[in-house]
Amino acid sequence: MIGLAVLQGLAVHAQTPQRPNHPTRILIVGDSLSAEYGLKRGSGWVELLKTSLLNPHPTVEIINASISGDTTSGGRTRLKALLERTRPNIVLIELGANDALRGLPLEMTKNNLLAMVRMVKTVGAKPIIAGMQIPPNYGREYTSAFKKLFEEVALSEETALIPFFLEGIAENPAMFQADTIHPNEAAQPVLMGHVQKILLPMLNP
Repeated sequence: MIGLAVLQGLAVHAQTPQRPNHPTRILIVGDSLSAEYGLKRGSGWVELLKTSLLNPHPTVEIINASISGDTTSGGRTRLKALLERTRPNIVLIELGANDALRGLPLEMTKNNLLAMVRMVKTVGAKPIIAGMQIPPNYGREYTSAFKKLFEEVALSEETALIPFFLEGIAENPAMFQADTIHPNEAAQPVLMGHVQKILLPMLNP
């Protein structure tokens, strides 16, 4: 005969619903490099990343909040609302290139990135910074300082860093669209690879 305590235990177990697998949300806050500018829909690196994670990480959700032409100021302005709405676990910040193209002050870009990283950490999410570089025709001093600011932010905030988002692409004209600024479809797997290198260890601790 089954004891009363056992029966009660079985009843409680039966009434307790199984906890669903909570998704891991990855928020991407970027510019045209992440917004499929000039590309066929579904061919950008973000969509490729979604596909690559389907089998090994079926509970991962990727939310792409990238806007073509966005700057670090724009990203900083809209980040709080994005964090509140999406409640991400990981946030990739891919911004800064348009700051340089517009000749905006480097200190402003750095402060915006710092503010964004700190906002991400405040909600308990892990930030990733995508480092950028600009051509030498902007001047040696500006070019060097622009590259270093991403490294400085990542170091000071102990944040994951993709050293140069366009690594392996920047010096290859065949990887760009006709405007010579935006990577083409052939370049997208390379960009995805740079993100995977930093992201996968965070998903498989």
